[in-house]
Amino acid sequence: MKKTIVGTWITTYNPSALDVISKCDFDWICIDMEHSSITLEQLQNLLNVLDKNKSNSFVRVSDNDKTEIKKVLDLGAKGIIVPMVNTAIQAKNAISYATYPPIGQRGFALARAQGYGYDLKNYEKISRNIKIVIQIETIQGINNLDEILKVKGLYSTLIGPRDLSGSIGKAGAFKNKKFLKALEKYEKLSKKNKVSMGIHIAYPKTNTVNQFIRKGYRFVAIGTDMTFLGDTCRDKLSKIKK
Repeated sequence: MKKTIVGTWITTYNPSALDVISKCDFDWICIDMEHSSITLEQLQNLLNVLDKNKSNSFVRVSDNDKTEIKKVLDLGAKGIIVPMVNTAIQAKNAISYATYPPIGQRGFALARAQGYGYDLKNYEKISRNIKIVIQIETIQGINNLDEILKVKGLYSTLIGPRDLSGSIGKAGAFKNKKFLKALEKYEKLSKKNKVSMGIHIAYPKTNTVNQFIRKGYRFVAIGTDMTFLGDTCRDKLSKIKK
């Protein structure tokens, strides 16, 4: 990935809000099913909104689970983000669950993504471009990173900053030496293995985001639907009350 693409995170089921957000020119939008109450039925409605607005859709699945990954892709997600990948075996499993034979073990279906059977041949071509992103969120993942990055088929990796800092007993301490050392190792090994780097910055400050982009991070998520809402309310209200 040569150019940085900037996306955001959807954590609530609100098709109208997503309609607004998906017209804001994000390069990609991720619907979160790990830390949200969004159901598969609701996911289908949200994907309809993203498709209508020609948005590049990702779904973060709740786990590296064969059945859930299959269902999410059959609903039409263009990419998946798999949390808590700590070993090369787990990375290989994610690739396998998301790809058709002979590469992987994903089962063929006649669902929304395949036009309920009427667009099956075309979807088989589309499926070859499913983007698979794995999250590196623990010090174990960092320690196994060199092997993980050698797994073929990864579109990008994505650092989960709070979970990574929490795994060293310093949740949210993003200036902690151990956390910064882990990030440096991630950056060094990613560049060595030529695998795109990514990070999610939940409360984005322009300078912080630009620092990561200058370091070569190419798959960048900023904010969530709710942090954007909260930040805007707080900012406008504080100015009015002054």
